[in-house]
Amino acid sequence: MNSFRAYVVDEVDGKYTGGFRTLTDADLPQESVLVDVAYSTLNYKDGLAVTGKGKIVRKFPMVCGIDLAGTVAESSDARYKAGDKVLVNGWGLSETFWGGYTPRQRVNAGYLVRVPSAFDFKQAMAIGTAGYTAMLCVLALEDAGVTPGKGDVLVTGAVGGVGSVAVALLAKLGYRVVASTGRPKAADYLKQLGAADIIARADLDKPARALEKARWAGVVDSVGSKTLGMAIAQTHEEGAVAACGLAGGTDLPTTVMPFILRGVKLLGVNSVTCATARRVQAWDRLAKDLDFGKLDAMTTVEPLSKIEALGEQILRGETRGRVVIDVNK
Repeated sequence: MNSFRAYVVDEVDGKYTGGFRTLTDADLPQESVLVDVAYSTLNYKDGLAVTGKGKIVRKFPMVCGIDLAGTVAESSDARYKAGDKVLVNGWGLSETFWGGYTPRQRVNAGYLVRVPSAFDFKQAMAIGTAGYTAMLCVLALEDAGVTPGKGDVLVTGAVGGVGSVAVALLAKLGYRVVASTGRPKAADYLKQLGAADIIARADLDKPARALEKARWAGVVDSVGSKTLGMAIAQTHEEGAVAACGLAGGTDLPTTVMPFILRGVKLLGVNSVTCATARRVQAWDRLAKDLDFGKLDAMTTVEPLSKIEALGEQILRGETRGRVVIDVNK
């Protein structure tokens, strides 16, 4: 019987613990598709789950990792067969369903998306939930009528995973991108991804008046809190703000003024339980609209053996771009 090492968190006598365990196929959930996992990713939510610093995990024990990509080993579902290349983003992995920090996993066939032929597994996970969420944000802005000719688009938390991919996508699509970061040394990195200008995080991370000077045709925000409130107050008439994250906090200090006086649209982006058709649309667009050279430039690969240290680093804001996790190391 196959045995392998997975990263598992548990709760024992009310205490949150995490570490590596040896599992076998018999330990895996009774789901319809068995996947040989090649890579997973490191996202902010993964950092919260691994460290226990956020209430992410809702069932114990739990194999962490909200993403996975690999090859179908066995399937009892007619939609997939052995050898198919698949990925999963979200759907409660690392929350209520076992996730990707393992070389073998069984998953619900309804959660799978086929890996586009343009990507190998490492590239698919270099995109991962963060990049797929960035694409959902771009689609939301497009649906709201934000076009390159309407004006500048702001990306907050631009050095992070969502932000880095959003900058690269928007720049390739012809938007003039202004990237916000609290790391001045990252300016060259962001400009290499396509940012036309850089603004300091401190310029946004402060209380906003009901209406500020209009600056943005659109916004991709992964920060929340005061940053999101300021971005909304600075958005042009009929502009749109795609909100997908909470790195700066879950609160939203704002007023109705931008919405009723400028017609600003606040677009919530849910990547976890997003409908499959929209997921496929996002991945098809990523295959078409993402510069692979820029994807490589924003990506590092780390072994699963370092996941605890990496989880702490992402929560401290010390990672850059996308971190791919090799689950077999």
